[in-house]
Amino acid sequence: MSDDRSGRRARHDGEGRPASEFLAEWHTGEFAAISDEPTGPVTSGRRARRRALEEQEARRAAAADPFVPEDDATVRTPLVPSAPGAPPARGPVPRPPVSALNGLVLGSTGERPAVRADDDTDRHPRQPAAHDHPATRAQYAVAADQAAEDRYGHDDHGHHGHHGHHGDDHHHDEHHDHDEHHDDLHDEHPPATGEHPVWDQTGGLEVIGADDDDHHGRRGRRDRSRARGPRRKRRPVTILLSLLVLAGLVVGIVFGGQWLYQKINPVAADYSGSGSGEVDIRVQSGDSLTAIARTLQGADVIASTGPFVDAASANPAAANIQPGVYSMALQMSGQAALDRLLDPAARLFSRVTLPEGLRVDAALQRIADSSEIPLADLQAAAADPAALGLPAWANGMLEGHLFPATYDIEPGQTAVDVLSAIVARGEQTYDSLGIPEADRLRVLTEASLVQAEAATTEDMAKVATVIDNRIAIGMPLQFDTTVNYATGKTGITTTAEDRATDSPYNTYRYPGLPPGAIDSPGEEALQAVLNPTPGDWLYFVVVNPDTGDTRFAATAEEHAANVALFQQWLRENPGD
Repeated sequence: MSDDRSGRRARHDGEGRPASEFLAEWHTGEFAAISDEPTGPVTSGRRARRRALEEQEARRAAAADPFVPEDDATVRTPLVPSAPGAPPARGPVPRPPVSALNGLVLGSTGERPAVRADDDTDRHPRQPAAHDHPATRAQYAVAADQAAEDRYGHDDHGHHGHHGHHGDDHHHDEHHDHDEHHDDLHDEHPPATGEHPVWDQTGGLEVIGADDDDHHGRRGRRDRSRARGPRRKRRPVTILLSLLVLAGLVVGIVFGGQWLYQKINPVAADYSGSGSGEVDIRVQSGDSLTAIARTLQGADVIASTGPFVDAASANPAAANIQPGVYSMALQMSGQAALDRLLDPAARLFSRVTLPEGLRVDAALQRIADSSEIPLADLQAAAADPAALGLPAWANGMLEGHLFPATYDIEPGQTAVDVLSAIVARGEQTYDSLGIPEADRLRVLTEASLVQAEAATTEDMAKVATVIDNRIAIGMPLQFDTTVNYATGKTGITTTAEDRATDSPYNTYRYPGLPPGAIDSPGEEALQAVLNPTPGDWLYFVVVNPDTGDTRFAATAEEHAANVALFQQWLRENPGD
């Protein structure tokens, strides 16, 4: 056992040779030949038989090769000297091949690169050497096989066996890949042929790189071909079906694209004639011609928006189309639809005019008479002023807030819709006149008195002056119109009994303005309150109700003379 250990240590240490000699010889590839002595355990007689065959082949080749001496000692120079102290042999020793990729000694891993017999383009020119002889090549093969057996182990039948000498740091994938690689090498270079790798003077780097690429390329192609399976020829039926599917896709894309284009950007499709049937469409406030056209298209009045918009753009009167509900026919041409909208008879609505000075009860009755909305619905809506959008400063009193104007009541509108629109119209007027919200109740109440007492626009401004002058000196207004509002009567005259009524609206008893409006004043009355005519008048009286002749006075005497004129008119018109 000790001898065996010393022999291995001697072979490992190189018999005391300095490292510089190994490095010098490593560059040129000149190393001593592999020793006849075994370097690992011999597991069977197969190696001995192979060695005998290789020696026999070497002797035959030496006889025919003039570059190799006949002395077998030059072919197989042992790694250790025959006697102690003898100089080390200087014959060529093949070094284990080194991988160009990772620098590992291939002999230590058992990798056996394939021979590139057709490689005649080495970058380094080669010169005949002793280890190029077939016998030397055989020795290289023996050394490589021995290293592989030492690494992985072989049985008598050449099967690989994984034993405990593999380290724990080797992964299962690495073993698997090595086994596949070794099997491929045995498939490509069967041992029976006696062929073995050959190393050139460069250490076999070019051969290893080229063979590795070629070997792995063949493996990759072979693995991919196995995955894909055998290639099949395409049958005519398959080609025909593919063409039919492709044709169907093309047709679907063409027709689907046309349909989508018409939806996104409809062409100028148009019906002909004035259409038939009847349908109601609503034009909203602020609708453009394009918006109106879309409404018509959605109701199938027109086929597309283009012809209608073109016809409307060419007609300046189209800008006067009013919001509302219109009676239209189905499937009309664009021009016919435009003509129908411009016809006043096509618009469906109920028009009601609320004159200045109407009270709430009279205004509701007029709306009911001019529309299809029942009076009971209007009275119920008026009983809930908050639902109508009445402003907070109105103190919940609807009187005076049904602004006098002309309104169009369209089909489908409710009582709340109509009254809310009328209240909103009054708020718009206050805003346009610039009346502060804090002053609106006073202005509205005073304007309602002016509206009830004055007959003309000129008189309105003077009546407003009389009201301001009396309030300024604390004098009661003494307006018969306020007394009649308290008693539920109309007109401009009162009786002593009427004037005795206890009501905050009785301006004979209570100074200043009443708590709210007594009617719905118009814009002129509001303007008169905002801009009264300058004067010192404290009195006024209508001397001729038929003509509305009103006289103003600054003193009580002047006023008494004017009252006498009014009494004369009453005598002349006893029925009034």
